[in-house]
Amino acid sequence: MGFDTETTGVDTSTARIVTAALIVRVPDTMTETRTWLLDPGVEIPPETTAVHGITTEHARAHGQPAAEGLDEIAEALAEHLRNDAPVVVFNASFDLPLLEAELTRYNLPTLEDRVGTKHYPVLDPLVLDRWVDRYRKGKRKLSDLTLHYGVTVDDDLHNADVDVLATLDVLEEMARRWPQIGTTELDQLRAVQANAHYEWATSFNDYLRRQGSTRLGPSTTWL
Repeated sequence: MGFDTETTGVDTSTARIVTAALIVRVPDTMTETRTWLLDPGVEIPPETTAVHGITTEHARAHGQPAAEGLDEIAEALAEHLRNDAPVVVFNASFDLPLLEAELTRYNLPTLEDRVGTKHYPVLDPLVLDRWVDRYRKGKRKLSDLTLHYGVTVDDDLHNADVDVLATLDVLEEMARRWPQIGTTELDQLRAVQANAHYEWATSFNDYLRRQGSTRLGPSTTWL
């Protein structure tokens, strides 16, 4: 099960979800796609419209009320998580905390409330790539990983459903190339990813300090 959002910004405490996609794929059996367009209730900044193509006017005219859509998204995710299906999210430390913040904003049950735990199984190809190939140089955005792992993307990225399919394909190729991904238990993989993110964030923050940067670095907490 893959999940992605496109939003109004990059701060999980203030950004709003504009589009979301949830794709359930069983190899050689079925692919089920659900997408949402929400009216976020705030202006969509031009710089984010330039990324995902959704304007404030379009979201207001065609989007679901935010609370209604968010409830549907969370319940769809929770239904699969309650059945022990892992959720695959590229850069999960953005999308999942953002969803929880949005649900809290509208006084809706959070994903943790619905599943009964915050330690549900998550697979994040960005963090897994840092684990299995820690010292590889270069960027690791989704577009970079599709190139690195030889994944063909038929449409433009930064559409939630396109990004989910690309993320699922990248993870599949990673599992072929790095057997430890497929042979490690899901609960262990969660701990592995948390540690890999911690090590990367700590190293990156040290680099920023050495450069004399006043930029706020990434949190060392993954999820």
